[in-house]
Amino acid sequence: MRPAVRRAVGLVVLGVVLAVTCTFLGRWQWHRHEWRDAQIAVAEANYDAEPVPFADVVAGPSDPLADDEQWLPVTLVGTYQPEATVLLRNRPVEGQAVYHVLVPFQVDGPDGALFVVDRGWVPTGEDATTTVPVPAPPTGEVTLVARLRPAESGSTRTAEGYAQSIDPAQVVASGGLDASGNAVYTGVYGQRVSEDPAPTSVPGDLPTPDLDPGSHLSYAFQWWVFALGSLIGFSWLARRELVDEREELEEASASPNRDEGEPRERSVARPRRREGRAEAEEDALIDAQLADRPGPES
Repeated sequence: MRPAVRRAVGLVVLGVVLAVTCTFLGRWQWHRHEWRDAQIAVAEANYDAEPVPFADVVAGPSDPLADDEQWLPVTLVGTYQPEATVLLRNRPVEGQAVYHVLVPFQVDGPDGALFVVDRGWVPTGEDATTTVPVPAPPTGEVTLVARLRPAESGSTRTAEGYAQSIDPAQVVASGGLDASGNAVYTGVYGQRVSEDPAPTSVPGDLPTPDLDPGSHLSYAFQWWVFALGSLIGFSWLARRELVDEREELEEASASPNRDEGEPRERSVARPRRREGRAEAEEDALIDAQLADRPGPES
């Protein structure tokens, strides 16, 4: 295989590899866009919906929360366990360093399962301690309206009274609550919407869902443009290699004895010699002219 052909094939292969890679990256961004759109649609449909009974959504303590039930308001009846309050770290609100206030809520029922509630936030100081007292939840039986959120993965960093993630089992353990006789809703937690009876003070309201779709769609189209550009660009380079080789071969065949780098001379067309009868007639005419010429004087 000629060197130019090898280079051309390599360029085409490289272009195809880049195009396939960019195509798959574009598809990945497209799926991210679809996933984000689905999240936004669920939040818009559920966030301001009418509350429904908690038991109609979550059947048992170990059941996970379905994707289409996120942000759905539910109603629960039970009692808070304020002695087991836990502060969630590293969750700023609008750029402000805060602690989220997590309190277990014992749901009325035969099993008395514990449901973790994020009641809101309180600010922190420069030394990472709360600057205001944590508002206490209402005592006694409480009718709670909370928006459902999926439980988070547990953290390896644990400390008594603090949490790094909203893993209900870890939150209950960090609060020092003896839950040996009570089940814990491990797949879901709630964000406070309202409490009846209403307390005198409450933590700060949690932010609304983020409805920004992000840049996934534009990134997908950018990757697909790169894929098309790779095919066109490297195909053009491969063709250029073959064209350059052909021109070099044609030039070499036109001047086989010319040294490399020597300018090629232009060929001049020479008249062909007349042959046959015309040549004989010309010779006869010349002889006659010579015979008629007078000789030299003596």
